[in-house]
Amino acid sequence: MERELRRGLGVSDAVVVGVGAMVGAGVFAAFGPAAAAVGSGAGLLAALGVAAVVAYCNAHSSARLAARYPSSGGTYVYGRERLGPFWGYLAGWAFVVGKTASCAAMALTVGAYLWPGQAHAVAVAAVVALTAANYGGVQKSARIARVIVAVVLAVLAGVVVVCLGSGAAEADRLWSDGGGAGAGGLLQAAGLLFFAFAGYARITTLGEEVRDPERTIPRAVPVALGIVLVVYAVVAVAVLSVLGADGLAASAAPLADAVRAAGVPGLAPVVRAGAALAALGALLSLVLGVSRTALAMARDGHLPRTLAAVHPRHRVPHHAELAVGAVVAVLAATADLRGAIGFSSFGVLVYYAIANASAWTLDSAVKGRAVAVVGLAGCVVVACALPAASVVAGAAVLAAGVLAYVVVGRLRPGV
Repeated sequence: MERELRRGLGVSDAVVVGVGAMVGAGVFAAFGPAAAAVGSGAGLLAALGVAAVVAYCNAHSSARLAARYPSSGGTYVYGRERLGPFWGYLAGWAFVVGKTASCAAMALTVGAYLWPGQAHAVAVAAVVALTAANYGGVQKSARIARVIVAVVLAVLAGVVVVCLGSGAAEADRLWSDGGGAGAGGLLQAAGLLFFAFAGYARITTLGEEVRDPERTIPRAVPVALGIVLVVYAVVAVAVLSVLGADGLAASAAPLADAVRAAGVPGLAPVVRAGAALAALGALLSLVLGVSRTALAMARDGHLPRTLAAVHPRHRVPHHAELAVGAVVAVLAATADLRGAIGFSSFGVLVYYAIANASAWTLDSAVKGRAVAVVGLAGCVVVACALPAASVVAGAAVLAAGVLAYVVVGRLRPGV
């Protein structure tokens, strides 16, 4: 029998879940590829601004929609209710597939930082442990996320203080131009950095588990986004001042290399541990979001109905959580998904394009519609500017999802 999920999260809990997802997903991983794409310090900071504007528009639209439709599923529900079943399904498909790959990538990141020689084994262990934590209830997950966020922010604060307080820091590196990559490079960097902002989706996909969602979600989303933007901007300035854009682009672990360059090599192991913990926080929140979207799609028959089951005591979608955990564990054990950042960004941008289109239909308010239009246009432009391999792979997976929708629709006309 289907049951409603337990509403146990307040504003601060929802903010922590979102901050944990965003900080873990990006600050230790996305700056290097983005710097390589844009080619200059000024370009990286500009790309961060572009990504933040697109993310703000998406957050604004998502918060308005979540207040109107406070149930699990995020844009899958919004697209279905505002644009029709197909668009809701497409959003859900893009989210589940893209974020499942992101889960595996985060798990592999944990393994690579903690025990590089046994990265796959550590990744699988991390997936199993966090799936068990989620199985015990979303309140427990939120408490774990709170601890992770506090530790990671402390590590980042240490990086900033060490870098900016060292003799190696030079303000000129912030504006140095390593040749630049033009508008195309700027937008590609923005797309890669957008991956780091996408965590606020976890707040909206938990709409059925927050208290007073009409008030909680619109407050939590912009607060989480604002906190992360400030953190990213400060960290970017600190690391660029020591490494410059070229050094940042060439580094596989830029924050650890930055503290070494600043003359404090003893802090590097702490930074590596913080990176692993941040990836764990991202993995925790990602599994929460994917399982809730799978729950919503299963309720409508787009995924096996058994995934809609809710645990009678813990009140969590336990079948969906176990299924997501199993798939992610298999991927983490068998594949190297570090190249999945671009693919995941493409899927998430499609997801938010549908969210903005849905928000445009809510009412005729000028501000709401203007933000939705900017967000929709930004998602489309930035998605198309991603590396060609990511765009092609993302489009192919979306096409496969559309084909599955058509086939299932013909076999089951009621779906």
